[in-house]
Amino acid sequence: MVEVTNAIRFILNDEEVTLTDVRPDATLLDWLRLERRLRGSKEGCAEGDCGACTVLVGRLMDDEIIYDSVTSCIRFVGSLHGTHVVTIEHLRGKDGNLHPVQQAMVDHHGSQCGFCTPGFVMSLYGLWMRDPDPSQAAIEKALQGNLCRCTGYAPIIRAGKAISSYGRPEGDPLRAERIALKQKIRAINDDRRVELGAGADRIIVPGSLDDFAAVYEANPTATIVNGSTDVGLWVTKFMRSIGPVIFINHLEELKRIAETDSEVRFHAGVSYSEALPVIAARFPDMAELWHRIAGEQIRNMGTIGGNIANGSPIGDTPPPFIALGARLSLRKGAQRREIALEDYFLAYGKQDRQPGEFVESVTIPLLPDGEKFAVYKISKRREEDISALCGAFRALVRDDGTVGMVRIAFGGMAATPKRAKAVEAALVGKPWTQATIDAAIAAFAEDYQPISDMRASADYRLLTAQNLLLRFFLDSTGQGQRLRREVA
Repeated sequence: MVEVTNAIRFILNDEEVTLTDVRPDATLLDWLRLERRLRGSKEGCAEGDCGACTVLVGRLMDDEIIYDSVTSCIRFVGSLHGTHVVTIEHLRGKDGNLHPVQQAMVDHHGSQCGFCTPGFVMSLYGLWMRDPDPSQAAIEKALQGNLCRCTGYAPIIRAGKAISSYGRPEGDPLRAERIALKQKIRAINDDRRVELGAGADRIIVPGSLDDFAAVYEANPTATIVNGSTDVGLWVTKFMRSIGPVIFINHLEELKRIAETDSEVRFHAGVSYSEALPVIAARFPDMAELWHRIAGEQIRNMGTIGGNIANGSPIGDTPPPFIALGARLSLRKGAQRREIALEDYFLAYGKQDRQPGEFVESVTIPLLPDGEKFAVYKISKRREEDISALCGAFRALVRDDGTVGMVRIAFGGMAATPKRAKAVEAALVGKPWTQATIDAAIAAFAEDYQPISDMRASADYRLLTAQNLLLRFFLDSTGQGQRLRREVA
């Protein structure tokens, strides 16, 4: 029998918080500003894109508190059990002096209107704790999720480079405090299930993966929330009711990554940031895509399993995973089944998932030696969380120069992530030449009838998909890089 408690408990700055009355859709930003009067964190976009509301959320992993920058406008209070939340107000020293990150921003003129400044400070603070001497590229990456409309990024980047001249992380006044916090966080994470509220206002925080499986089987209409990068917008933009909610972002069993000589298995709770080192090492041709998935805060929150489970036709991970032949593990109670990832997506808003069943993991075979692979994302801006389309290409060219195997998958071209089987058939057995590519391009119209929307027109999508196949051919034969050099 699982023990049950009726309180969400976490540490806010230097104070332990116990909440027994929380709405499932209560966001951290609203709670900070309205309930706690901590108004340094600002609301700009209310969808996780501008970074004005950035805070740090720490969780205990391997006896260390790991801090991630997150956008508090789409992070739910119910997801904070057993964490340490750090806001901009907590950086000020007890003597009233500015923190090194803040002083660097002041001295390097990194703020004008000041609205976005707290978010920039918190993002830089998270980076400085991990890397006190970051490169410019690392600073730019840490600030991908922060928008500035009046100061300009150059002085902010200069401030980021200068932080350690004002102090080192070893002397951070909050460092000793965080060491003491470990025991408190460990005591909160006691494997008990949290339940509070009733009906549509019910919140459940399972004590373990097995407990989650049992709870969801018993409550199949509940909303599962892990990273909240999608569900958060249901609340802030569409005003949808999401209760009852099961929060699972704390489950360590869902954060495992298993590697073998032939494949990698990501459990569903692995965030984009946590997956990146493995992606870069085992699937290097996918690394650029990974860096283009939204900004740092969203990559810290969003999960691989969530990106698959919600069945979005424009999800970034399904196209390359489908091209690589990924398999999905689904669980209901104690029962598990495995299906090909491409078979999971049935129609718009409909997936091969039974009531009470959830995505537990995805297994991706490594690319065999000699095969060619690439993935391309097309969006209005570089670090975009919503793409116009994403195409993945995989091909085996035999020694005689003919195509032995090809798999092509696209997101943003149909109601679901979908393979281009007519195009594949037009390529297999043919010489790997531009003439073959030119002939196969017409088959895209058999595979896809894209729609027009705010991201792109149908004609643009179809033409771009055709051009991406040509780009894949040129890149695979070494011509693409040469042509790009000539254009540059």
